[in-house]
Amino acid sequence: MRKTLEILRNDPWLEPFAAAIEGRHEDVIRKMNELTADTDGSLSGFANAYNYFGLHRDKKGGWIFREYAPHATGIWLIGTFTDWKDDERYSLTPLGGGVWEGHFPADFIHNGDLYKMRVEWDGGSGERIPAYATRVVQDPVTHIFSAEVYAPENPYKFKVKKFTPDTKPLLIYECHIGMAQQEEGVGSYEEFRTKTLPRIAADGYNAIQIMAIQEHPYYGSFGYHVSSFYAASSRFGTPDDLKRLIDDAHSRGIAVIMDIVHSHAVKNEVEGLGRLDGSYDLYFYGDGRREHPAWDSLCFDYGKNSVLHFLLSNCKFWLEEYKFDGFRFDGVTSMLYYNHGLGKAFGSYDDYYDGNEDTNAIVYLTLANILIHEINPKAITIAEEMSGMPGLAIKFEEGGIGFDYRMAMGIPDYWIKMIKEKKDEDWHPTSIFWELTNRRADEKTVSYCESHDQALVGDKTIIFRLIDKEMYWHMMVDDADGTVARGMALHKMIRLVTLATINGGYLNFMGNEFGHPEWIDFPREGNGWSYKYARRQWDLVDREDLKYKFLNAFDNAMVETVAGHYNFQALPVEKLWEKDDDQVLAFRRGDLIFVFNWSPTKSFSDYGFLAPAGEYEVVLDSDSLAFGGFGNIDDKIHHFTQPDPLYAPSGKGWLKMYLPARTAQVLRMVKPKPAKRAATRKETTAKVVNKEPATRKKATSKKTK
Repeated sequence: MRKTLEILRNDPWLEPFAAAIEGRHEDVIRKMNELTADTDGSLSGFANAYNYFGLHRDKKGGWIFREYAPHATGIWLIGTFTDWKDDERYSLTPLGGGVWEGHFPADFIHNGDLYKMRVEWDGGSGERIPAYATRVVQDPVTHIFSAEVYAPENPYKFKVKKFTPDTKPLLIYECHIGMAQQEEGVGSYEEFRTKTLPRIAADGYNAIQIMAIQEHPYYGSFGYHVSSFYAASSRFGTPDDLKRLIDDAHSRGIAVIMDIVHSHAVKNEVEGLGRLDGSYDLYFYGDGRREHPAWDSLCFDYGKNSVLHFLLSNCKFWLEEYKFDGFRFDGVTSMLYYNHGLGKAFGSYDDYYDGNEDTNAIVYLTLANILIHEINPKAITIAEEMSGMPGLAIKFEEGGIGFDYRMAMGIPDYWIKMIKEKKDEDWHPTSIFWELTNRRADEKTVSYCESHDQALVGDKTIIFRLIDKEMYWHMMVDDADGTVARGMALHKMIRLVTLATINGGYLNFMGNEFGHPEWIDFPREGNGWSYKYARRQWDLVDREDLKYKFLNAFDNAMVETVAGHYNFQALPVEKLWEKDDDQVLAFRRGDLIFVFNWSPTKSFSDYGFLAPAGEYEVVLDSDSLAFGGFGNIDDKIHHFTQPDPLYAPSGKGWLKMYLPARTAQVLRMVKPKPAKRAATRKETTAKVVNKEPATRKKATSKKTK
């Protein structure tokens, strides 16, 4: 009798779709057996294309080059070593099965040489960059891309030989190397390592998720239109520079996750894979499915073993060559469905199993997860997926696709909708708590208020939606502008409640921890190719006379509070209180209690809610002067629950607190309450100090940008 998959046992509502779920599970097993028939069942043994194809040293010190180009009728290497002309000494020989090979003496090719392939096919020819090129550079004058021989005499050697990330909880700092610098221009791996990485370590994040690593012709694509899948972008430096950065991160205890793009590829034919051998279907579909209808890019044909060989080997390459600790897979929704998930509501389970699922893509994603965890069992895989496909972040053995986490993409959409459409008086705790905790119990998610998506031109970050143009004039520490005060208060509360309710990980985009103003706009024709907004203004948070430092300090404190509780993400989220009329929310995780008063106008004295009986101390207070608040809470006061005979059997009592408007507090249990201890009023009520000032200082007109 066949064993029922765990995913079906855990979710009875999936029973009507058991045949589809079991069928895709069997599809993966069949494909894995097919691919690993010659490797004793090891996917890692299959995923070695990068060791075979491309340019390598041979055993005699010479060079060997191979390319998979079944449609080609002739291939030559051309480059600085041939003065970019045809030379028969650099021709390749067909080996059969679409593979071309060339052997060259050591003095034929040198470190630093630029090269391409000249490919001929029936009816045409063209220059192409090899599919497995590991270094691609752009000429600063002509802007032409070429592969570059990268074989330094003393390549970088990793100092941290074995790194095991401690990511419980997983706290991700999403970043982009090129725009991580203060100056207007393109930042480097080395600048990031020496200037930005120390900031991230000081901020308390234990993982960085790096965007735009794979080479891409257009900088403004944010790295999502990839041309050379095995080449680390040379805009930011050399492969050794990237390795040094990753090594440094590991020495600081920081995991490094790569934003990998296997959902599509750039259409460029000279720089990319579009018509590498003259055909349209070498790596992509050759029919109407070839071009992505929304992204102006090409769609991989995951049904071909040669494509699986290319993509699976790509995963292994980045893990082994650069020691990345895992991947955030971009555009997974687009991969899962024939229609790329476009224009579909996904309102019920029927929408996931209506024949629109791309079985080949699902098989590939599952194999990729199996491979990655075969190579590194501690690796981290995250799916950027918005449809809610069940089982995405469930192990393959249990019937899932195998990701460790899925992005909680509905959360930032929720916050944007709240800020845009709801009056402050209508921010209901019941809605907030439900949105942040509404997820599949058997799948871990990465929660976030905003990522790079919300920071791009055409959109707005949370802080900019809350404060907008007032940020230009009223961010001085002695400026009591009401719009800024509201925005900072809500910014802190939104981030804390999102982090406090995680069941997997939390993500912050670079600079948002201190409320970086404005948007990201990469150089393009429409802005005069300006770098003005493709950077981070670190001086804002470094200045003592600006309020950005307060937001950064709060972010540090909330991250430290959560990170200080090992496996915080696995602690049950127990709702203690929610009352929409008062706009008060309280919930418990372990020995921490999180209390929020979302009301813009109502402060409460002796506000009571049921909590486990005991003594509590305040460990975090969003209204603290250190965080740019009003200092209305005396966080030195300890709180004691008051007994209630009605709730005594449950071990709970009434915890009464002072809750100023638009504030959040985190309490930690010092010790459980003795059985017959009677609390005094002084012990149960926090003193009210420094009431909100009746008058505010006149706003300064000094511009802070």
